[in-house]
Amino acid sequence: MSRVLSTEQAKTAIRQIQSIVNGGFTDQISQLDAQGRILSDQNVWDGPLASTFRGSTWPETKAALDKAKTELEQLRTQLDKISQDIFSAGGGGA
Repeated sequence: MSRVLSTEQAKTAIRQIQSIVNGGFTDQISQLDAQGRILSDQNVWDGPLASTFRGSTWPETKAALDKAKTELEQLRTQLDKISQDIFSAGGGGA
């Protein structure tokens, strides 16, 4: 039989992860995306640095933000199971 352990530290960590993910972190990523799209509009900002931003900086950053948002949303769907496993491990409760 494999070991099952759930310390108070594990319980606190899962609660904090839930709080961060559910507390608007993905919304902040969406807000960053909106501002990045504004800065990518050459009618709003133009010049050599703006061109670099539009051509490479923002597309690379947006891809990383999109990936992070997707992974956070996947984590959000797993949090209930993770917390259930942690809080029931070893017969302990909250």
